[in-house]
Amino acid sequence: MNKVRVVGAGLAGSEAINYLAKQGYEVELYECKRKKRNEAQHSDNFAELVCSNSLKSMSSTNACGLLKQELIELDSLTMKSALLNRIPTGEDLSVDRNEFSLNITKTIEDFPNVKIIDEEYEDIIDDGILTIIATGPLTSTKLADNLTSYLGVETLNFFDAAAPLVYSSSLNFNKLFEKSRYDKGDGKYLNSSMNEEEYELFYKELVNAERVILHDFEHFEGCLPIEVMAKRGKDTLCHGPLKPSGLDENARAVIQLRQDDAAKELYGLVGFQTNLTYQEQKRVFSLIPGLEKAKFARFGLMHKNLYLNAPLVLNRDLTLKKNRNIYIAGQFSGVEGYVESAASGLLSAIYLDQRLKGNENYLIPLETMIGSLVNYIVMSSPKNFAPMNATYGILYNHQGLDKLACYNRSIDGIKKWKKKLI
Repeated sequence: MNKVRVVGAGLAGSEAINYLAKQGYEVELYECKRKKRNEAQHSDNFAELVCSNSLKSMSSTNACGLLKQELIELDSLTMKSALLNRIPTGEDLSVDRNEFSLNITKTIEDFPNVKIIDEEYEDIIDDGILTIIATGPLTSTKLADNLTSYLGVETLNFFDAAAPLVYSSSLNFNKLFEKSRYDKGDGKYLNSSMNEEEYELFYKELVNAERVILHDFEHFEGCLPIEVMAKRGKDTLCHGPLKPSGLDENARAVIQLRQDDAAKELYGLVGFQTNLTYQEQKRVFSLIPGLEKAKFARFGLMHKNLYLNAPLVLNRDLTLKKNRNIYIAGQFSGVEGYVESAASGLLSAIYLDQRLKGNENYLIPLETMIGSLVNYIVMSSPKNFAPMNATYGILYNHQGLDKLACYNRSIDGIKKWKKKLI
């Protein structure tokens, strides 16, 4: 039995472990969170969703919806667990994050050929064992420093933020209403409408509230702290996460709360990623109608995310240019988002497996969203490289097809490619 190594059991690592274990490999997993958690982790379970419980839209016209369908075609563990633990929230695929992670954890622990090593992986072990490093955006300082020295290329970083969670028992439901935007999808969000006076007070207190980190720094544009977004102008939030359209056309702003668990005990404030101090979060967010006495199960927080300069260091098959025995997957590779991370983890495992089986024609088609995403991160300009989500803008489409045609072509491409795998 061939031995392979996976470092990290987040979404990418868990996908890789699941695929490789099912192929019969002896999988050596390094995951230290049960002994040494980082600042964003709250659970001992694998595949923890630290920011929100939403995996974004399932729609075929949404790029992440296409990516999810590609993963379903490839028998993704992430998608199996997500659909099993789905919470109805409109068009989005939202999950009970605890049950989602627990399901993945049990799946991995039940493999007799997976050996879990509860230790930190600190440096490159060049012993000939094919290794997938999927340590995520919160890769330890030691490993990041050692990789920098090994590759001769500095890691890049940005600051990311998570939104707070509140207990539903502490909410005033008389001031909230259930509705999904434009009544799309099966589920309903809790919504809080603000009139002009209420929004003026909320906005003033938000932009003047005390932050944890006081100096300016680079954020990922897709996950801006709400107070940073607000400082771009008084109307910015009303055209962004607090937009009333499709919810309450008479309101100045509408705040949405998304169900976080199947029991409806927890709700997350949608779009409220934040760098405010805990005390200020309690004070400012309690100005939202219905949240005056809200009790917080978890406050929002900010953390530094690391990633590699993929165009300089990665090949198309996600191996290091300096050492083809090492694969890089997940957000550390330069993709951004839950589903994107899972996809790169699964793809790296498929590539590793095909290589050991001697299949030389295994690269995923560019016409697929997964293929285009990997192509983007390895072919971008190293000077301006930044993390990338799935988007139809990067999908290889020289024929100028519309989104539905692209969707159908991509799924067909995945199915044909899958048949070629040994």
